[in-house]
Amino acid sequence: MLKLPQQLHYAYNHCLNIASSHYENFPVASRLLSKQIRFPVSAVYAFARCADDFADEGNFSNQQRLERLNNFASELQRIEHYLSTDSSQPHHSDNLIFIALADVIKRYQVPVQLFHDLLSAFKSDVTTTRYQSFNDILSYCRLSANPVGRILLYLNNSANNVNFEYSDAICTGLQLINFYQDISQDIDENDRLYIPLDELQQFGVRISDIKTKTNNAQTRALMTLQIQRARELYYSGKPLCANLSGRFALEIRTIFSGGSMILDKLADNVASIYSRPRLTKSDKLKIIGQGLFSRP
Repeated sequence: MLKLPQQLHYAYNHCLNIASSHYENFPVASRLLSKQIRFPVSAVYAFARCADDFADEGNFSNQQRLERLNNFASELQRIEHYLSTDSSQPHHSDNLIFIALADVIKRYQVPVQLFHDLLSAFKSDVTTTRYQSFNDILSYCRLSANPVGRILLYLNNSANNVNFEYSDAICTGLQLINFYQDISQDIDENDRLYIPLDELQQFGVRISDIKTKTNNAQTRALMTLQIQRARELYYSGKPLCANLSGRFALEIRTIFSGGSMILDKLADNVASIYSRPRLTKSDKLKIIGQGLFSRP
C-alpha cells in the first residue's frame, strides 16, 4: 500500500468506495491489481464515473450538466497550477477526488490532457445524440475510451507508442461493446444512438425502429456488422497482453477475456439486440480463470 499522509489516504479511500459501489461488467480496481496500483486506479475511475454521471444521470438541464463538467475542467486546471509550483504538500481541493487525482498525476507523470479528453467526451454526450459515420464514432472513442487505457499504462510504467496503439484498439473495442449492450437504455433514457446513421440507411433501419425495439432481418444484419467490426478491432489489440507482466498483465488479460465473453453473448443474442447481456457468477469465474491461465 502507498505510504500516504492522512488526508491523501482518506481521499484515496473515498475513491475506492466509489469504484466498489458501482456495478461494472469489467473489473475496476479489482483485487487482481497490486495494492500499490489499486488506489491510483480507483482515483481515475472515481473521476470518470462522477463526470459520466454528470452527463447522464439526474434531471439536470444540459446547461447544468455542462456547468458541472466545466467545474471538473477547472479542477484539472488547478491541478496543473499546483504541479507548476511547489507541490511538496498534497493538493488542496474541496473535492476528495481531485486531492487523490493530483497525487496520481504527479506521482506517475500522467499527462493532464488525457483527463481533459475524457471531459470533452462527456460534454459530447450532453450535446450529441447521433453520429453520421463510423469514423465519427471512432473520433468520439478516442476521447471517451482511449485515454483510460493510456492512463493505466502510465500507472504501470508501460507507456510507449506500441502499447498505446494496442491499448487504443482494446479500449475502443470495449467502448463499442458497451454501446451495443446498452442500445435500449441509451435510446430510452437519453435519446442517444451510437450506430452510424449512414449504416442505418444502408440496411434500411429507421431510428423509429430502434425506439420501438423492432427485431427483423434488417436490424439483425445491421448489428451483425457492428459486432463483427468491434471484434476485429478489439482483437487487434490483444498483443498488449503479451507486452505486460505481473498482476497488471493479469488484470488486463481478465478485462480482455470479459470483453470477449460479452462479444460472444452479443453475437449469440443478435436476434434480440435490445436485451443487455449480463455476466453470471459462472461467467466471472471463467473470466478470472482465463486471465490466470491463458497465454497471450
